[in-house]
Amino acid sequence: RMCISTEKCAQLIGSLVQRGYLQIINGKTADDIYFEKYSLQPLWSRLLDEHILNEKGEIQAQKKEDEGNVFTMFEQEFARPLSPIEIETITMWLDNDHHEPSLIKAALKEAVMSGKLNFRYIDRILFEWKKNGIKTVEQAQEHGRKFRIHQQQKRNLDEPRKRTDSIPFYNWLEN
Repeated sequence: RMCISTEKCAQLIGSLVQRGYLQIINGKTADDIYFEKYSLQPLWSRLLDEHILNEKGEIQAQKKEDEGNVFTMFEQEFARPLSPIEIETITMWLDNDHHEPSLIKAALKEAVMSGKLNFRYIDRILFEWKKNGIKTVEQAQEHGRKFRIHQQQKRNLDEPRKRTDSIPFYNWLEN
């Protein structure tokens, strides 16, 4: 039923076995009849391994792109190129502290919303989040919202204390 010769077919099967894509399994039935069967399991294993490697490569490429976007986002927010020390700080957040790029971006947004655009403030935000076990952007946003509510309540409690009795004004120039 094939359009190639028996010799060519045997040669192709031998080549596939030799390269590890095909496995020949020899066996013997209960009636003492010997048989051969072909297994595609090595082919499927290699295809699966190749697919996993490709996915890992895509994930690594996406992670590198996200990390590059962190630097770009900082430069846009600061409206200037980053200094070498600032670049090293971001690199330390990524490599040493193992913060996700999305979490670093969220810390930058939090600093912008607070009106405190400096690296020490962002570093403290990331430190607090790590200390509190915050690992996702959603958790960070919720923590920031609670912090702002707490700050607002604190300001409201401090306002009555700041009121002082009015002091009469005496104009020294009119005497």
